[in-house]
Order: sequence, then C-alpha cells, then structure tokens
Amino acid sequence: MSTVTLAAPASHITTKRTRLRITRRGRRVLASFAAVPVVAALGVAILGGGAALGSNEEGAPAGTFATVTVMPGDSLWSIAQRVAPQEDPRDVVAAIVSLNQLQGSLVAAGQSISLPAEYSNAR
Repeated sequence: MSTVTLAAPASHITTKRTRLRITRRGRRVLASFAAVPVVAALGVAILGGGAALGSNEEGAPAGTFATVTVMPGDSLWSIAQRVAPQEDPRDVVAAIVSLNQLQGSLVAAGQSISLPAEYSNAR
C-alpha cells in the first residue's frame, strides 16, 4: 500500500514576523556612518574657510584715507578729475569703486566716498 500526504495550500500557512532589533554595536555603527559626512564637512570648513581671508598684501594703516562727500551733480568721473587731475580718470574711478566696494559707478548726493591713499594727498 502507498501513503499519500497532503499539504495545506500556501495561503493558509502563517509565518511569524520578527521585529528588527538593533544591538548596541549596531547602533554604534549606524551612528558612526551618520557622523562621517558631518565630520568631513566640518573639516573642510575649518581648513578651507580661512583661505579667503589670508593674503600677503599689507592693509592700509588706519586714518590714511581721505573722504569726499558727493555734491549734487557730482559723478565718480568728476571726483576723479578733481582729486587726481594728472592721472587717467578711468584708473582713479576704478580704484575708488574697488576701495568703496561699489556695485557700479553711480553715486548719490550726500554719499561719503573714501579716496585711495595715493590720491588723498593730491587734493
């Protein structure tokens, strides 16, 4: 005689689901993986952040800049011609714009403009 064994259909089989449990060692590994990008970004910021500030150029001593108050009808061109008549006005205007960190060459009446040291004595 032969024996026949019947198995239950797959839909009736229940499996027990296990919860994911992380051990103390696993938490340390995950924390270190999360900390690596933060430490790398902080290192780049510390090492590269001061590079924009460092240069070999000496700064101007305090008090060496003369200032000019812009009068109605004045422009940087007219100021450049007045303070340095022997110089090319384009160079003087460029130096004034650079020193005062102006966005363009427009100035307003009443605005105080610093003059570069080489043109301060020419007034």
